[in-house]
Amino acid sequence: MKSVTLKVEGMNCNGCAERIRSTVAAEPGVQSAAVSFEDGTARVLYDPQAIEENRLVEAVQRLGFRVVDRTAA
Repeated sequence: MKSVTLKVEGMNCNGCAERIRSTVAAEPGVQSAAVSFEDGTARVLYDPQAIEENRLVEAVQRLGFRVVDRTAA
């Protein structure tokens, strides 16, 4: 498993955070996703054999948000 924290711009409320969380969590290979509106971050634990990090970024951006930074853990 691998973990990444995405810095997300454009969230206006906890509803936005929940939309991102549910969308990312539904991607194949994602074990867990936690999104914080207050921090502007999405922390994702995923299997790099099943999904690439770029696909996680694309899932967030398809919702209309911007991923401005990412940090692998």
